[in-house]
Amino acid sequence: MHLSEQEIIRREHLEELRKLGIDPYPAEAFAVNALAADIKAQFNDDAPEQFQTVALAGRMMVVREKGKVTFAELQDSSGRIQLYISRSDIADGENFDLYDVVLKRLLDFGDYIGVKGFVFRTRMGEITLHVKSLTLLSKSLRPLPMVKTRVIEATGETEVYDAFTDPEQRHRMRYVDLTVNPQFKAAFITRSRIISAMRRFFDDKGWLEVETPILQPIHGGAAARPFQTHHNTLDMPLYMRIANELYLKRLIAGGFDGVYEIGKMFRNEGMDRTHNPEFTAMEIYVAYKDYYWMMEMVEQCLEHIARAINDNNPLIKFDQHEINYAGPYRRLTMYDSIKEYTGADISEMDEAQLRDLCKQLHIEIDNSMGRGKLIDEIFGAKVEKNLIQPTYIIDYPVEMSPLAKKHRSKAGLVERFELFVNGKEIANAYSELNDPIDQRERLEDQLTLAARGDHEAMAMDEDFLRALEYGMPPTSGLGIGIDRLTMFMTNNHTIQEVLFFPQMRPEKGE
Repeated sequence: MHLSEQEIIRREHLEELRKLGIDPYPAEAFAVNALAADIKAQFNDDAPEQFQTVALAGRMMVVREKGKVTFAELQDSSGRIQLYISRSDIADGENFDLYDVVLKRLLDFGDYIGVKGFVFRTRMGEITLHVKSLTLLSKSLRPLPMVKTRVIEATGETEVYDAFTDPEQRHRMRYVDLTVNPQFKAAFITRSRIISAMRRFFDDKGWLEVETPILQPIHGGAAARPFQTHHNTLDMPLYMRIANELYLKRLIAGGFDGVYEIGKMFRNEGMDRTHNPEFTAMEIYVAYKDYYWMMEMVEQCLEHIARAINDNNPLIKFDQHEINYAGPYRRLTMYDSIKEYTGADISEMDEAQLRDLCKQLHIEIDNSMGRGKLIDEIFGAKVEKNLIQPTYIIDYPVEMSPLAKKHRSKAGLVERFELFVNGKEIANAYSELNDPIDQRERLEDQLTLAARGDHEAMAMDEDFLRALEYGMPPTSGLGIGIDRLTMFMTNNHTIQEVLFFPQMRPEKGE
């Protein structure tokens, strides 16, 4: 190991503590009975007895020594609070080593400590814990980044410097990021609340949360490139799921009226500001419903979530926009949306004509793309970025949606919608295809595309077709990307800011 000077010093402190009989990593539990934020919010000068026997634990951050008194800041999961530590309070009788040696010299910035005492307000108005006992709970052997602030006298503004802001370091060392940049915790807390609100909404409707396989013998349910692995005992390839759609539909065929799953999906594709190879999605399937019903349900669900995380307000700010999650949302067909933003009516165009249009619009394509993929490329390049407020794009060409039911009144289309917010898709839904003969023909078309080199084409799943042959009721299904929804509901522009541990390249060696 190549240790810095500070790391060497901290290891020396570790050994000195042990020589003094102090375990730097004690096994005993420390009973915490309060949080810093709660104390600061609830302390009342007229009733100080409320916080006379307080036990807090967290990292020791800022330390300021004043003779026989030390002021420090303790940071727990809720925030920071000032500590007042007097030599006479924590010293053990005539032995002042605990203060003079341990506190002043052997404890370091970032060490975990437990403190007990009472709360008071200083003459400067700072709510403070007067420490009567102090216990080392865990020694930190690496120094945390020292984020500093100073007040600019001319303007009164606070300036931050030496901040831990490099995105790669922040995302790679999230444990450091969350410690020195606790403000970023808010997005992750909101993410948890989004998932909880969504789960409550579904549970209150009586739909069942289930679990389906992550390792699948056939990848299906979406147009995506899978990760592949090998099972030694069975001596067969397996795929990390790209979607859970086909398994959830099996459960509808098995007699459940409504099932949903919130879980990880894996797609062996590119990485950018809105894509991570491992992501969280929710998929739900409800029997005897169609995509018109699903559009209304999505509006109700997203409004419920927005109000749950935003003080009962469905308006959530993203950049300069205020996104209104209360329905109804605008509805626009796929063909009409392309016509609106390009002027081209593609409804009667064949593959060759679409290729010519892509060239005119300077959209890059390749020979593996069929009619559906070409339309998708045009839509992605010319339409998506304009859809800021929640907008349903509905009635997709059949070539784009091999798992969706044919439109009840429009030939060549399927009953499908995608919901777009801030120029990105966050939800995808169908009136599900339950005709096994039609489904087989669609999957055979996908095999033709795969033979042309389309790595995202779907595979043939004979067991799923068998389930449809036994019979599946009319059903509507929906998928929502949790990560992207969280981005937009927390005003974040990259998926890495709402994933605790985004996928990253290996660290460079020494």
